[in-house]
Amino acid sequence: MAIGKYQPEKIEKKWQDIWQESGCFEVEADTSRDKYYVLEMFPYPSGKIHMGHVRNYSIGDVVARFKSMQGFNVLHPMGWDAFGLPAENAAIKHNTHPAKWTYQNISEMREQLRRLGYSYDWRREVASCRPEYYKWEQIFFLKFLEKGLVYRKNSPVNWCPGCNTVLANEQVEEGLCWRCDSEVEQKDMEQWFLRITDYADELLADLDSLDKGWPERVLTMQRNWIGKSYGAELTFRFKGLDETVTVFTTRPDTLFGATFMSLAAEHPLVEKLIENYEKADEVRAFCDKVRNMDRIKRGADDLEKEGVFTGAYVVNPVTGKDMPVYVANFVLMGYGTGAVMAVPAHDQRDYEFASKYELPMQVVINTPELHKEGKVLTLEDMDAAYTDPGFLVNSGQFDGMDNESAKKAVVEHLDKEGLGTMAVNYRLRDWNVSRQRFWGAPIPVMYCDSCGVVPVPEQDLPVTLPENAQVREDGRSPLPMMDEFVNCTCPKCGGAARRETDTLDTFFESSWYFLRYCDPRNTDAPWDRETQDYWMQVDQYIGGIEHAILHLLYARFFTKLLRDCGYVTAAEPFANLLTQGMVLKDGAKMSKSKGNVVAPSEMIKKYGADATRLFILFAAPPAKELEWSDRGIEGAYRFINRLWRLAEELEKVVSAAKPVSYGDPKSEAAKALRRKEHDTIRRATRDIENDFQFNTVIAAIMELVNEIYGCKDELKGSEPGSLSSAMATTLTLLSPIAPHICEELWETIGNTERMVGQPWPTHDESALVLDEVTVVVQVCGKVRGKITVPNNAPQADVEKAALEQENVAKHIEGKTLRKVIVIPNKLVNIVAN
Repeated sequence: MAIGKYQPEKIEKKWQDIWQESGCFEVEADTSRDKYYVLEMFPYPSGKIHMGHVRNYSIGDVVARFKSMQGFNVLHPMGWDAFGLPAENAAIKHNTHPAKWTYQNISEMREQLRRLGYSYDWRREVASCRPEYYKWEQIFFLKFLEKGLVYRKNSPVNWCPGCNTVLANEQVEEGLCWRCDSEVEQKDMEQWFLRITDYADELLADLDSLDKGWPERVLTMQRNWIGKSYGAELTFRFKGLDETVTVFTTRPDTLFGATFMSLAAEHPLVEKLIENYEKADEVRAFCDKVRNMDRIKRGADDLEKEGVFTGAYVVNPVTGKDMPVYVANFVLMGYGTGAVMAVPAHDQRDYEFASKYELPMQVVINTPELHKEGKVLTLEDMDAAYTDPGFLVNSGQFDGMDNESAKKAVVEHLDKEGLGTMAVNYRLRDWNVSRQRFWGAPIPVMYCDSCGVVPVPEQDLPVTLPENAQVREDGRSPLPMMDEFVNCTCPKCGGAARRETDTLDTFFESSWYFLRYCDPRNTDAPWDRETQDYWMQVDQYIGGIEHAILHLLYARFFTKLLRDCGYVTAAEPFANLLTQGMVLKDGAKMSKSKGNVVAPSEMIKKYGADATRLFILFAAPPAKELEWSDRGIEGAYRFINRLWRLAEELEKVVSAAKPVSYGDPKSEAAKALRRKEHDTIRRATRDIENDFQFNTVIAAIMELVNEIYGCKDELKGSEPGSLSSAMATTLTLLSPIAPHICEELWETIGNTERMVGQPWPTHDESALVLDEVTVVVQVCGKVRGKITVPNNAPQADVEKAALEQENVAKHIEGKTLRKVIVIPNKLVNIVAN
C-alpha cells in the first residue's frame, strides 16, 4: 500500500482517536513496577493556549513518553488552576458568571491540548473551581485551624485598588499588583494567615536535599526570600519615659557606633512618643505617607532616605549617650522589631540618612590595613559607610578585637546586664490567604456573637459559591450583600451567625493539586494513602521561573502542613525541577500588547502538531529562552516531510523490525550505518537523561536520517535489513517528540503493535567500534604522515607501520632513533636526531 501524501491533520487526528479509545495513557498504582510522576504546572484556563504552554507541555510529554518506553509506570496528568482574579475579571468584562466563563474555556483548552497529542491520563483531570475539589481544601483549612496553624488577626496588608483585594507580599512586584499593575496601598484589615514562619527553618534546611534536582537559581531565590539572619536583640531605654524598645541587629559589634534610632512608621510606640510633642501632626502626616508606600520600594537600596524626628531619645546601653529617635521610610515593621539602631559609619542607609539630616557619626570598625599600621580610620577618610570586616576601635573594653569575635563578646556583656541576647530573624512573613473577591473557595468559618469564630461542620462541606451571584463591575465581591449566603445558624448554640465572605487565595488551590492527581475521583478522602504514597514525590516538575517564590514555596510549605496533619508522607513535593525559558518573538516575550503573539492553532493547522512540537523542542535547550522563527518551524516541517519521503521510497524494501534487531552488517556502508544508528541511540539517551537536551537529540536523529539517505541506494538490494533497523530506530527515538508521524510510519513498514508501548532501544557499544583506525604519525612533534591500522593493533605492529610510512621514513633517514611513543588508536610520535 502506497504511503501517499503527508497530511498531518488527518494522520494526527487518526492517532489521537486511537490513543484515546485504547486508554493507552491511563495508569493505576502498581507496586510491582517502578513509577515515574511527571507534571507540568497546571494552567489558568484563559481559553487559548500560547507558545509558552506548547513549550512547557511538549517538554513534559517527551519526558513522559521516554520514561514509559524505559519501562516506568508513568503518571502524567493535567488539570486547571481555575479560581482567581483573571477568570473573574474576564467574566466581568464579558458580563457573564465566572463559572460559565471558566468551564467554557476549560473545554476549549482541553481540545487544543488534545490536538497536540499529549499523553495525559485525562481521567485524572481536576479543576480547582469544582466543589468536589475545593471541599478538601476547606477540610484542610479547618484541620489547620484546629492545630493552630491558621489564625486571624488585624494587620497592615497590601491592598490592590484595581483588583479590590488583599495581596500577599509575594504578589507585589516593585510596588505594583502582579495582576493588574495598580499601585498597591497599605491598609489595616482583619485577615486569615497561615503560619509559614513556623516552618521557616525546615523550608530552608530542606533546600539542601533538592540541590541535585533543582536549579541553583531557584534555590537561591527561595533562600533569599526566607532570609534567615543571625544576630542579637538589644534593649534600649527611652530617656525620660518608662519604656524600652528592642531592636534586632546582625551587627552587635557596632553598638558603640550607634548614634540614633530609626522606627518604622507602623511601630506601635510612635504615637506614645509624640503624645506631647509640638510637631506631632508633622510626624503623623509623615507616617501616613510612608504607610502607603510599597514595602518593596521601602526596602530598596536606591530609595531616597527620608525621616522625621519624634522628639524622643533613647540611651545607648554601652556609651550612655542620648540617641535621637526618628521615623524613617526605609525601616519595615515586618523585619526584625520595626526598630533599627543606626550606625551611620558602618551602614550605608544610615550613612545617607545621617548625612542628609546632619546627625552624628562614630567610627568603631577599623580597616585591617590601618590596624596593621597602628592607625585608625576617621570620618574624614570616608565618603561612604565602611561595611567590611575589621577591628574594633572607640569601643571601650572591646578595642582591638576582630569584629566577628566582638559580636559574641558584646552580646555576652549585654546579656549579663539584661540588655541583650542572641537571636535569629527571618525575612519571611506569615501567608495572608484572605481575598475579598468572589471567584475563590469560600473560607469555611462563621461568626457568632455568642461563640465567636465557629468552623463549619465537616458534614456541611463544601461551602459552595452561590450560582445566582452577580459579579460587580468594580470587582468587589457580591457575597457580603447576599443574605442567603451570609446568614446562617451557629452549629454550637443554634443562634444567628454570619458566614465569612472572604475567599481563599488562589495559591491555596495550586499548593496541593499535584496530590489530588494521585486519586482524583475519591469521594471519601482527598486520596487513598497507599495510592498517594506510591505516586509521590513528583519525579519531574516543569514550569516557569516566575513561580520560583509564589508557587513553589507555598507548595513546599503546604506539603509539610499536610504531612504534619497525617495526610501525606513526603516532606518535599518535587524531587526534580525544570524551569523552562520563555518564548520570545523579535527579542521580546510574546504578548498581545506587543502584537507579537504566534497562535499555536494557526501553526498546527498549517504545519501540524508534530512539526510544531519538533520546532519548539529543537530551537533551544529547555532552560534557555527560545526565539520564535517562522523559518525555524518551516525547517521542522521540511524535515518531517523528508522523513516521510524516505519511508515512502523504502516502503517496499524495509520490513517490520525492532530497532537494532538485525545481524552483523557485511558491507562498509552497512557497517557505517550500524555505527551511526547505535551512536544516535547512545547520544539521544544521554542527552535526554542529562538535563533534557532535546535539541541535540533531534540533531542526532537528523544526522541518522542523513546517513540513511546517503547509503539507501547501495543497501536496498544487498542489505535491506540494515535499512529496516535504522528506520525502526529513527522512528522509535523520534516518537516521544513527533509521535503521530512515527506511529503512522511504524504501522506502514509492517508493525502490528503500536509505537506507544515500544521499549526505548539500548545501544551496543561494540557496534561503535571501527575495524580500522587512522593514526597520526609525528616526527619530533611535527606531523609527517598518517597510517591505517587494525583497531587496537599491537604496539609493535603500529611502530613498524609508522616507521615504514614513506614520508616518515624520509624524515628519519640518517638519524638516530631515540624512542617511539604510541598513543593507541590516536598518535605515534617518533623522536630521532
